[in-house]
Amino acid sequence: MSVKNCLKAAVRGAALVAVSPVLATFSIRAALLGRDRALEGSIQWLSMVPGLLGQYIRRAFLSRAIAGCADTAVVEWGTTVSRAGSRFDAHAYVGPGCRLGLVHIEHDVLIAAGVHIPSGPSTHQMDELSKPIREQGRSERLVRIGAGAWIGEAAVVMADVGPDAVVGAGAVVTRPVPPRAIVAGVPARVIRFRGAAAARAV
Repeated sequence: MSVKNCLKAAVRGAALVAVSPVLATFSIRAALLGRDRALEGSIQWLSMVPGLLGQYIRRAFLSRAIAGCADTAVVEWGTTVSRAGSRFDAHAYVGPGCRLGLVHIEHDVLIAAGVHIPSGPSTHQMDELSKPIREQGRSERLVRIGAGAWIGEAAVVMADVGPDAVVGAGAVVTRPVPPRAIVAGVPARVIRFRGAAAARAV
């Protein structure tokens, strides 16, 4: 193992020790309130830790609080995660100030600042007019961001994004994005395809 890798492993271990009191309180609150509610409170507090220290602290916490968080995933300052079923794969990068619901961010995904990925297109049921929406239950689903995809700044993604696709800044994704597609607009539409797919589409 190289010196660099040894140093990273040591820092990961130190971050885990530093975050262990938060994990302990998270476990207690999860037993009392449920994992999702406990997660929100903890990650909101941890999201305020800036810089490289914050990245290590959040990764140490998330690796034990959600379904999966790889050692090489990065979650930046100000980003919150609200569902414990979420998963961040190897080399996934989530920029600052993002809001994430139930997501699976696959390997080598880049997510820019201020992106919102709620738990699907209709997180609240709303068909009964005799009841307030808040009393009608939730209708959540996992949103998958495919390997190698890039989500531009301030996009809102409510449907799956295929591998190697690009979502333009400010786009609102309401339908699944095909692999290698470049989409933009409100609602997001395919502009063109990347690489070999682009050549076939001409």
